[in-house]
Amino acid sequence: MFYEDLSEYTYQHEDAFGDRESFHELWYRPAYPRLNIGWLETGRPYSTGRLSTAFVEKLKAVQKVQRMNVCLGVHECGLCPETSAPEGNGEIRIPGEAGIAYAAPFLITHYITAHGYRPPQVFIDAVLAVDLDAWTTARWPDVPFPWIPVDAERLLE
Repeated sequence: MFYEDLSEYTYQHEDAFGDRESFHELWYRPAYPRLNIGWLETGRPYSTGRLSTAFVEKLKAVQKVQRMNVCLGVHECGLCPETSAPEGNGEIRIPGEAGIAYAAPFLITHYITAHGYRPPQVFIDAVLAVDLDAWTTARWPDVPFPWIPVDAERLLE
């Protein structure tokens, strides 16, 4: 599934955050724009370049605490040989400037470390700005993302 970096995210109309310790979910229709980052596909060009270890480690840490739009099926990395392709089944959301959220596939860290993908600088800066301590300590009914509307619908198992 390919989307140009910084294009409008239109894959799903609602966002769903899952609790990492239960089957609770929270979903809502975002009131802010979502921009695609890192939706790569074989045969489509993408930016490459070196990234700091601090950025990669922070992105991995975000992925450990945020469960976003997790699907029942999986998406394999189309850039890897079929026999060794890792799979992903969800997304992440990173808050950016001026009410923008970046929408990336869960495989983004793999794309960076295995295929040399370099996301746009605004995404790199946004990841580095995440308050990881606050996100790591967030427990249900809070989720690790700052712009959850008060009227978000919550599924309690």
